[in-house]
Amino acid sequence: MQLVVDSYGAFIGKTSERLVVRIRDEQPTEVPFDDIEQMMIASKGVTLSTDAIRECMERGVIINLVTSTGKPYGSIVPSNLSATVATIREQMRAYDDDRGAALARAFVTGKVKNAAAVLRYFAKHRRQSADAHTALMEKSAAVEKILAEVDAISGDRVDGVRGVLLSIEGRAANVYWEGVQAILAPRIAFPGREHRGTADPVNAMLNYGYGILQTQVDDALMLSGLNCFGGYLHVDRPGKPSLTLDLMEEFRHQVVDRAVVSILTRGFSPDMADGMLTREAGRAVADAVLERLESLERYQGKKHRLRSIVHSQAHRLASFLRGEGAYRPFVGSW
Repeated sequence: MQLVVDSYGAFIGKTSERLVVRIRDEQPTEVPFDDIEQMMIASKGVTLSTDAIRECMERGVIINLVTSTGKPYGSIVPSNLSATVATIREQMRAYDDDRGAALARAFVTGKVKNAAAVLRYFAKHRRQSADAHTALMEKSAAVEKILAEVDAISGDRVDGVRGVLLSIEGRAANVYWEGVQAILAPRIAFPGREHRGTADPVNAMLNYGYGILQTQVDDALMLSGLNCFGGYLHVDRPGKPSLTLDLMEEFRHQVVDRAVVSILTRGFSPDMADGMLTREAGRAVADAVLERLESLERYQGKKHRLRSIVHSQAHRLASFLRGEGAYRPFVGSW
């Protein structure tokens, strides 16, 4: 399980073989350490004991710290969790050879294919309305048509292909978000995709969900011996986890968008306070995204949890950089 602590003033400690969360006058919550894969703290004013930290570190449990809007700002990681030298060296070298360009193409291909697949997923559940079903299928086809331009891109260095790839990704995203607007229109107004700082509840939900996904991808990359800041599609900038953002592209639509759109179409109404999601709304998003991460998807011929697929893709990425196999983006079902 991933343990989420989002209550102001919570205390996290250790009792025997169990992690204990105490929140004011509430009954303490106790969870066996063996049941915890990850922990996320998503509130101010939380106290974390050194006994609990040490036990988590010894058991390989990464503690992720995120703001109330879902933006990750730090992690507590075991000191023995270090990258292999060979992997890091190859990761940096790949930026200047054809491996970096190949990965940039793969990340865009994965993102766009998953955008088309998610539109088809929601179209599938609207067969009773011929017009809605047809409109979404047409949007999906339009997204895939734009993707065909990737094959025409020449160049074997990241700096030579990034601009064209981002243009393709951007145009496909515009069509995709038009489809999402159409899906949500009967339930809630959605002005289109906006990033951090928005007071729009749908975008706030998406941003919160992407923050949760980022912690998952960060952890997977670190466990695979990769540096989260050395990416290919996303440009380098101090403090920007470029590789995390690269790998996230394959999972944004299938994990976060599908979870958020699903709960909204089922009638969930997100409440906002001071321009942010309320604690209850944030928890609903977290529950939906974490539930989606536990769902099964076909991957390499078998059914696997999406959370496991994230880790597998990180391992495949590290192997590719070391010259130990090909890298193919994850594309989910619909």
